Amino acid sequence: MTNELHGSKVAILATDGVERVELEEPLGALLGAGAQAELLSLHTGEINARQMDIDPAGTFTVDKKVADARVSDYEALLLPGGTMNPDQLRTDAVAFVREFMESGKPVATVCHGPWILAEAGVLRGRRLTSWPSIRTDLRNAGAEVVDEEVVIDRQLISSRSPQDLPAFCKAIIERFAAALQPA
Repeated sequence: MTNELHGSKVAILATDGVERVELEEPLGALLGAGAQAELLSLHTGEINARQMDIDPAGTFTVDKKVADARVSDYEALLLPGGTMNPDQLRTDAVAFVREFMESGKPVATVCHGPWILAEAGVLRGRRLTSWPSIRTDLRNAGAEVVDEEVVIDRQLISSRSPQDLPAFCKAIIERFAAALQPA
């Protein structure tokens, strides 16, 4: 266990349909680096995870409704994917995501996760990557979309798919830790 993120609090925004591995692996990396993580969602209780968007893959306990969360309480934000997850978040979590991006704090997203960034209107002039099927949406939102394992553009960290999670987890720990250092 490392301690790069000791004392930091990371928001993870997800809801029903989240791709299990895209929440679970980064969460493990964050906890292993000493961060405290809170799962924010559209509702309290539990959210249902999926594997490959189709198969049920267990549940995660929600710590707080996103409607009750404040950006100022967190040092970073993680947006996992899964097809259904970000599509549902695009209705009720946009303001929180927009405010997080505007704060300049690190935001990490993987696979279909950037959909909510497009909905929040924060991608114009940004460079990122994603799952291939949403790249047109991201381009239409003003982003430069590339096909790379991990892309870092200012505070935004993005990855394409679950296959990229080892590199993604390494990048988020490094970038989140760097953001904690005094300027």
